Order: sequence, then structure tokens, then C-alpha cells
Amino acid sequence: MAYTINKTDGTIVATITDGTINTSTSLTLFGKSYSGFGEALNENLVKLLENQASTSTPTAPLSGELWFDKNTSQLKVYDGSAFKPTGGAKSQASQPSSASAGDFFHDTDLDQIYFYTGSAWQLLGPVFNSTQTLSGWLVETIASGGGDKTVSSMYAGNTRVAIVSKETFTPSVTQTGFASIKAGLTLNSTLGATFEGTTTSASAIDSTDTTNSASPSAAIQGGAHFLRSNQADTTTGAITIDADTGLIVGDAQEFSITVSSNHVTLAQTSADKNLSFTINDGGVTKTPLAVTGTTGDITLTGNTTITGNLTITGSYDKSSVDVSTYVDAFIGVNEGNASDVDGGLIVEKASGEARVFWDTSETFWSAGITGSYSQVIRLADAVADGNAAKEKVLKTSAAGLVTVTNVSLAAVGTISEGDTTNKNVPTIGAVVTFGDKWGGAAYTVSTSAPTSGDLVDGDFWFVRES
Repeated sequence: MAYTINKTDGTIVATITDGTINTSTSLTLFGKSYSGFGEALNENLVKLLENQASTSTPTAPLSGELWFDKNTSQLKVYDGSAFKPTGGAKSQASQPSSASAGDFFHDTDLDQIYFYTGSAWQLLGPVFNSTQTLSGWLVETIASGGGDKTVSSMYAGNTRVAIVSKETFTPSVTQTGFASIKAGLTLNSTLGATFEGTTTSASAIDSTDTTNSASPSAAIQGGAHFLRSNQADTTTGAITIDADTGLIVGDAQEFSITVSSNHVTLAQTSADKNLSFTINDGGVTKTPLAVTGTTGDITLTGNTTITGNLTITGSYDKSSVDVSTYVDAFIGVNEGNASDVDGGLIVEKASGEARVFWDTSETFWSAGITGSYSQVIRLADAVADGNAAKEKVLKTSAAGLVTVTNVSLAAVGTISEGDTTNKNVPTIGAVVTFGDKWGGAAYTVSTSAPTSGDLVDGDFWFVRES
């Protein structure tokens, strides 16, 4: 009857016919009535006893089978795909292959221990290798007058660079570079070590430190080179405020210099308060420019020179001078108007105003007082021919003549004898009477010549044309 050989889980390993053997495993399995089974049985027991100690892996191993690797002097177990150490770290120069999670590996070149995470070898320790010497953190005990103190020391290349302590104490045994250890982090004084890099805050800055005073452009500066915020201070360099919010001055932030879209604003932000610009003129403080906060009025004190155009949209009030002097040959008004408008000179009077202006609608100059204006006559406005240009002012022609349609003169009666002040135009009768003054006879002027009987010596005859 054949033997059926099963594993612990019931899986059939082999079926052995009577009188035969089976070598499908690392051991020799024999059937019923096999001749010479005693030798094979004993060899199987020896193999189990020595865990098949050999330089080569057993043939046809089963999961869980042990094997003593004589190459590494390690006991290994078969996991179904490979033999792996049963405990301890595998010491060798290269990382083991076919590792399982939790396996250890001792790197014999660097004297470091690794463990396998299931996907890669991770350094367990120490953090420094044999060529780097002691580097990294090391927990130590340091004696002091107040008892032993537990600290963490930072080493680099076998030199203690810093000590971290929870309290301040003085070591009772000399520690090179650490005469006193402070609560927190203390650096080795023999290294001239300083903190480098950036920090979000500091409790204080040593304002007496003038390190790098000879090189103000150096990246590292002593505390004395920083501006104080709690007292007046001085800087030899320019101050740049790289923000549109600009500069704010005053205990109530009354004055500000700000920027918006590259436009600069100087602002006095306190209600109804003044803004003044002062100078030192020979030791005397003067205010050439002042802005009144309650009204917005601007006061200029001293001579003012304007090299560009001056545009006034309001009224001009000369309250402190009697004469305004202008160097320019002309004073222009209405400049830039899109259409013509009246313009000229206004003189304020107690009873109104007097004006001299260009009347745009009439295209001539006018003058007058308080709304009653008439044309100002120029030579170009007068005419020599009053008949052709009626209602115009007359002037003589080049020949000295004046032409009119007719002349209406106011006349008077007889001019009495001895009257030398009357300037009125005499009538015909007055002219006749004028003849009497020379001893002649009165004669009625007519269109016909007088007869010989009418004439006496001294008579005048005024001919009146028909």
C-alpha cells in the first residue's frame, strides 16, 4: 500500500509506492518495505540536527525549512521564495537582496544599521558613518554643583558645537567651549560660532555691537548699526519706503506722504489744521508758504517767480498793494476760450464799477459805468464823408475838408453893440445889425444886389444865394 505524505496544512507532498524512495524535498522519503531505509532515515535526522549546514541552499526546500548558511554563519528560514536570516542583522558590505519588512542589515563598510521597510532600506543608526566620526545629536550627562544635568549635545566631525539644556548651570568638570551652559541653546565659544540664516523673532539686539563698522555694505551688521524706533536716531544712508502707503508723521499721524498710480500726495490729515513750509533765513524762521486748514487759503510770503503760465480760475484780490507792475508788453485775457467772449478791464467803485472792454457782439471797444456802456471811438472809427457814412464821428480828409449833408446851427437875434462874449451863431438880422456897427445903414440881405440909392460909405452886403 503506497504512502501519502502531507504537509502540516494538509497539502500532499508526495505519494510513495512500496519499496521506493522520494527526493522531491531536501530529505529522502521512502515507501513501505524499502530496503536500506535505516541509512536514509539516519541521514534525514542528521540533516535536521544540523539544519542542513552547507555553503549552498538545500534543494527543493519547503516554506518554513531551516538552513544554516556556512558562508555567513547564519541560520536562515525559507519563506517560500528565498532563505532569509532568522534573527539579528546581516553583516555585509552591500545591501541584501530579497529582503522582507523588518529585516536588519549591518553595513560593514560604514558601521551603520539599516532596516527594511518593505520597499527600501532605511538607516536606523548611527546617523554618522565610520568616516564622518561622531556627528549629530548625543544625549549626555554633565556634572555640576547642583547635581548631574541631562543635556543634548550637537557634534560635527567629533567636535561638540552646541548644547541644549532645560536650565542654566555651570559644569563642575571643564567642558571645552562651555564655561557656562544657558537654558536653551549654547554655542561652543572656542569656535567663534554665530547664528546664521533667518529668524522670525529675537528678544533683544545688542545696540553696542559695532561689528563690521568699517564695512557698512556688508551683509552682517552689528546691533549699533540699526535705527532705533524708541528714540531719535541718525542714518548716513538713504531711506527708501517701497510702498504706496509712504511716510506717516506725528503722534496722531497728522502728516503723510503717499503714492497712488505714481501720483504723490502730501497730506495734513487733522481737521482744520494748517500746513506750513518754513526756512531759516539768516537765523530767522520764515514761512514762505502756508495753507490755512479752516479755509484752504494759501499764503505766499516773499517775492515769487513763476517761469511758466499762471492760471487763475477765481478772483484776483490785491489787498496789500496799490500798483501791480508787469514786465510783459501785453496782458492777455480770454486765452484758450473755445468761442469769443467779452473781455477787458474792470475798476471797482463804491457806487458800482467802471469798465473798458472789447464788445464781441459789436466788434468794437466800449466803456462806461455800471451797465451803461458806449463805443470808444478810435481814429479808424471816424470818417471824412459824413454824408456817405451817417451817424459816424467826423474827421477831416487829406485835403482838410469835412463833408456833410447839412449843418444845423442854433441862431440868436440881434447882437447888441459892445457884446464881445456871445459865441452863438447870429441870424441874418444880427449880421445886418453888425453892419451898423461900422457906421453903415441897415440893409436887409437878399438875393439881389442893393441899388445905388441904398448904399452909403461903410455898408456891408451879405449875399444869400437862392
